[in-house]
Formats: sequence, C-alpha cells, structure tokens
Amino acid sequence: MDRAALNKIVSGVYVVGSTKDGKLNGQIINTLIRITADPVYVAISINKNNLTCEFIRASRVFSVSMLSTQVPMTFIGLFGFKSGREVDKFAQTGYRIGQTGAPIVLDHTVAWMEARVTAEIECETHVVFIGKLEDYGLISDAPVLTYEYYSTVMKGKSARNAPTYTPPEEKKKEVAGQKYACSVCGYVYDPALGDPEHGIKPGTPFDELPDDWTCPVCGADKSQFEPAA
Repeated sequence: MDRAALNKIVSGVYVVGSTKDGKLNGQIINTLIRITADPVYVAISINKNNLTCEFIRASRVFSVSMLSTQVPMTFIGLFGFKSGREVDKFAQTGYRIGQTGAPIVLDHTVAWMEARVTAEIECETHVVFIGKLEDYGLISDAPVLTYEYYSTVMKGKSARNAPTYTPPEEKKKEVAGQKYACSVCGYVYDPALGDPEHGIKPGTPFDELPDDWTCPVCGADKSQFEPAA
C-alpha cells in the first residue's frame, strides 16, 4: 500500500478547544467534517490519549477555530506539539469563551464554531465526536490553511497522535558537525553549541541526543528535525 494516497484526502488545520472543571485546553486537528446543512452537525477526530479528548468527554462541548495560511510555526508548535498537561496554552493565546463555555481561539483564525456533543464513535486509537453547532462566525477573509499547504509549503509535520502522522524515513549517516532544523518552528540545533539549558553539552552530535530530547522552542520531538542547509 502507498501511504501517499492517504495524503490526497483534503483536510484543513484547525484548533479544537474545550473545558473541564474551569480549565481550558486545545490542540491542533486536521479532521473536521460538516455532516448536515440545517441544523448543522459536524464531526471531529481526537486521539484518546490527548487531554482535549478528556475535556470534551467531560464537558460535552468543543470549539473549532479555522487557521489562516499566515499562522506562524510557533503557534502550530504550541497547540500541535505541546501537551496541556504541561503547558497552559491559552495563557499565551488570544481567545474568548463561547456560549457553550468552550474557548474560541481568535489568534490567526479565519472562522470559528462551537458545538455540543450529541454522539461519539470509538475508532481504536481515536474518538470521533459528533456535535450540533450552537454558534459560529467569520473573523477574516484570509485563505484557510489546508493540510496540503501546511505540509508542502510550510514543510510542517504531524504529531505522533495525529491521523496524518507518518513515521520518519531512516536518516542517512550524519555528517560531522551537521546542524539540524526543526520542521515545525525553524529552530536550528547546532552541535557546536549544544543545548546547555536542557543538559546537552556543546559538542554533542544530533544523533547522540537523548531519545526524549525535544525542540527547546516548540517541543517537537527528534523525528521532526531535518538536516539544515
């Protein structure tokens, strides 16, 4: 089977937000489907292990913010590669609380919607939530970010829990002193400098970094790094 065929499925890049016990969380998704016209029902897919899934199951509400093509990679890194268990994402983001109580991201957003969950479907690693829209609106007429644009133009990658995640190809033998760039936010790891703030001494080659080392800027794992030009 050729996984490239799956990349032809048209999808966008969105932020889903929800709430639980007065706390807020959100994450990047690329699975959003409009199911009906009137009333409007939509479906989203969330990995079972993600905190957002836990929040939606508890509150039975969610918001979706459609991002523009001008969204910076650091924003994608915050919502796509960092966990709400460790970072308060909304402390760094412009948002408002919708009528359902779900947080609606306003930064880099073209349009938004909020829904109440009416059903959920278990799909092994993911849960599909079906929701009836309670409110929605348009913020700008900027182009909406599609996954194809994100992956081909912005050279962005998918997190391990995303439906579009593709295991990295085997890396070629590293050239001495080779720098590596994060494909999510653009941070460049320089072996000569290391990452002292996170315990990596100068002179440490990229392939000798611990398996749990992540990008100091956006939190992307090592699989998201590529040799820098």
